[in-house]
Amino acid sequence: MIDALDARLVEAAASSSGPTAVAAILRETWEAARARAGRRLEAGGEGVEVARLYCAAADDLLTALWRVTTETLYPAHNPTAAERLSLITVGGYGRGVLAPYSDLDLLFLRPWKSSPRTEQVIEFMLHVLWDLGLKVGQSARSLDECLALARTDMTIRTTLLEARYLAGDVALAEEFEQKFRALVEKADPRAFIAAKLEERDVRHQKTGAVRYRVEPNVKDGKGGLRDLNTLFWIARSLAPESPLGARVLDDLLTARERRTFEEAFDFLWRTRAHLHRVAGRAEEKLTFDLQPEIARRMGWHGRGDEPAVERFMRRYFLVARDVGALTRAMSAKLEARHQKRTMSLSRLIPGRRRKLGVEGFIEDAGRLSVTGADVFAQTPEKLLYLFRVADQHDLDLHPDAFSAVTRSLSLVTPSLRRDPEATRAFLDILAQGQRPYRVLTLMNETGLLGRFLPEWGRIVGQTQFNMYHAYTVDEHTLQAIGIINDIWRGKLKADHPTATEIVHRIDDFEALMLAMLLHDVGKGGDRGQLEDGAIAARRACYRLGLDPRRTEFVVWLVLNHLALSDYAQKRDVSDPATVRAFADLVGDPERLRTLLVLTVADIRAVGPGVWNGWKGQLIRDLYQRTEAVFRGETVTGAEPLDDHPELVAEALDKGASAQVLTTTDSETASAATRVAVAARDRPGLFVDLARALAEAGADVVGARVATAADGMALDVFELQDGAGAPYGQAEPRRLTRLIATLEAAARGKSRAANLPTSAPNPRRAAFDVRPTVIIDLDQTPGAAVVEVSGADRPGLLADLARTLADHRLSIRSAHIAGFGERAVDSFYVTDAKGRTPKPGKALDALRRDLELVLDRQAEPGPRQSAPVRASVRDVSDLGRERKSMPVSRPPEAV
Repeated sequence: MIDALDARLVEAAASSSGPTAVAAILRETWEAARARAGRRLEAGGEGVEVARLYCAAADDLLTALWRVTTETLYPAHNPTAAERLSLITVGGYGRGVLAPYSDLDLLFLRPWKSSPRTEQVIEFMLHVLWDLGLKVGQSARSLDECLALARTDMTIRTTLLEARYLAGDVALAEEFEQKFRALVEKADPRAFIAAKLEERDVRHQKTGAVRYRVEPNVKDGKGGLRDLNTLFWIARSLAPESPLGARVLDDLLTARERRTFEEAFDFLWRTRAHLHRVAGRAEEKLTFDLQPEIARRMGWHGRGDEPAVERFMRRYFLVARDVGALTRAMSAKLEARHQKRTMSLSRLIPGRRRKLGVEGFIEDAGRLSVTGADVFAQTPEKLLYLFRVADQHDLDLHPDAFSAVTRSLSLVTPSLRRDPEATRAFLDILAQGQRPYRVLTLMNETGLLGRFLPEWGRIVGQTQFNMYHAYTVDEHTLQAIGIINDIWRGKLKADHPTATEIVHRIDDFEALMLAMLLHDVGKGGDRGQLEDGAIAARRACYRLGLDPRRTEFVVWLVLNHLALSDYAQKRDVSDPATVRAFADLVGDPERLRTLLVLTVADIRAVGPGVWNGWKGQLIRDLYQRTEAVFRGETVTGAEPLDDHPELVAEALDKGASAQVLTTTDSETASAATRVAVAARDRPGLFVDLARALAEAGADVVGARVATAADGMALDVFELQDGAGAPYGQAEPRRLTRLIATLEAAARGKSRAANLPTSAPNPRRAAFDVRPTVIIDLDQTPGAAVVEVSGADRPGLLADLARTLADHRLSIRSAHIAGFGERAVDSFYVTDAKGRTPKPGKALDALRRDLELVLDRQAEPGPRQSAPVRASVRDVSDLGRERKSMPVSRPPEAV
């Protein structure tokens, strides 16, 4: 087979087309070998096995190319010393594993300076590889150059640690291996280890410092393959003679940890191989549009209300958690062997051990540890005490203690979950802790939090298949708890002045923190997030020993944790009816204060950029007006036009006026551009404005429309461009043109034009967003509230407004909100006589027409798989009839 291939290559090399002809022959064998690896992957082959098959395909390609280049084209039957040359694979390729579209990292090793023949060999081989469309990372260095660089450059040393001879001069390659191994053995490993761990931290910051981002980077993200590779590199630096550092890994990791290491490595490699094949390129980010197809190819199936993609991603994040635990364990053992530089001053003091007042707990080199594995067996309550002590003394957890906790999880029994001392320790961590986010995260990473609180265990690693949430459910919740703690300590006063002021007036801070911890435990339940969450919260409160009054308060907060956000963003907070309805729901000032702080933390913890001053102002307005109701004051309709007297005056003079509103809120300014338009109200005004925005390519991410009694209308829009940046930030002239266009549209002088089509968005195309239309005739006197929810797309707002106008309905106010791929817009509408529309066939027809608009798809673009129904667990429950929830306490079952 090889002889036949070589004969064809020799013939091709002698032809006039040279490299191109050689590349054409090699492409056949290369693609056939890659196809075999792909078939093995699709048949369920293990990830590392498949990665080695792709590596073997590359090896065969390169060795065949090497033979024809060095033996036929540029032979050296009796090479001089200077003409000796070796082909060495380095990096991940040197380790013997490749993803389908990985780079080929090559080192052309020569004894000293280059010769004409070596340059010809390298040039020809690279031209052929480029003709094949391969991405090659290559260097050509002498042996001494490699060693000199390896002494000072830790990146190059890392690359060479995985060097593997492939072809050429064997003696030269062996000489290099011996000298490089001697260099590594003599070097102080601490510098190398410190460099690798620092490099890891920088990489995590670039890809997202949180392990549980819902679009993770499989290669470079926290808990990804590169973290495992870092452990490989460290092990190899400590034992360069050991294949892949196996001797060190066996020494530093327990048998259980080695199994976890191998399972994680295999799962991540399998995921990465599928990711490359589905994307058709070297894609490392597991984006929404790729996740469903990869889940299908890896054999995942839906279960109940949880689709296959969410089950697959949950497994991914549990593996990422395991990788983090392995990194922690190995780092600690390196420190114990004094092979890792420590950053903490206390850890630089050899043998520093201090008792901490709890039998079996000690401070060991600046971290909390245990005196032995039997500490918890004798007193299981100490599993909880350990983390309370860690918080009290502001100590990180020593990996020995971390491992002891994970090995002792079987001690968490129903009786321990009800033990008063254990539950007191847990609640102290949650509500009285200095750094509850850090400590609860540690509890979550060990598995103790989910074992002690079974309701929590059901959401560990849980994802929501939508574009709104940036983190898994458990990570989102822990971040929200950390945000409340920061608000309480005054760290977020500039962003949240109202919450910072009232948090200290909350009577039951512990109930707030417990409700925050439990607010999302109902996600994925059969009855819906809110009702299932309330049932689970009641069960948890009962087990934790809360009295009935406090239990009811926590349950109410969980059941209504979306209410303030929904009323503020999807209803008219200037309408007294809205304020009274919300006040009736809340009931008293204590609930109002607690709900405000919970809501702020919940929204802010969704992801970067979700909270902004626009939402903050709406929430503050509703809070203040509801607070006035509880003080016994009469709430009247607010007049939004009073906030912009100069704009209104100019509109009265010119017929219409538009301007960019400046804001001192840096968070709002960085999120969107705020534009206000004032004009005399008329039929179709909002339609014309919405159409003008769509024609200008402005994405409306928030809007408020108000009409005064004298017929003057004020429309305020929050705008972004197609890239998600504030509209006009990149091109200020676009914003200037938009202001003029809006003024012309407000005067009724806009020209009809086709709405522009945006480039297809494959990430959005991955979601099947079911349309919803709710028409409420009872919420506010004199108007109907029409709430629509569906897939967001360019021109949607204009189409919705046109449909309302076609049904001869006037928009009294509009409230526009976006939740990732989903738009949720609410319109207060009246009929032609300014009254509430009557129920009947006309409204039925309106509902059908609005659903047709919502069903109208944007340009779909390429899809990797059929769309998956987007999670709707945070869609408003306003206007929906809620099932009755049992109020009796369930018997203790766990």
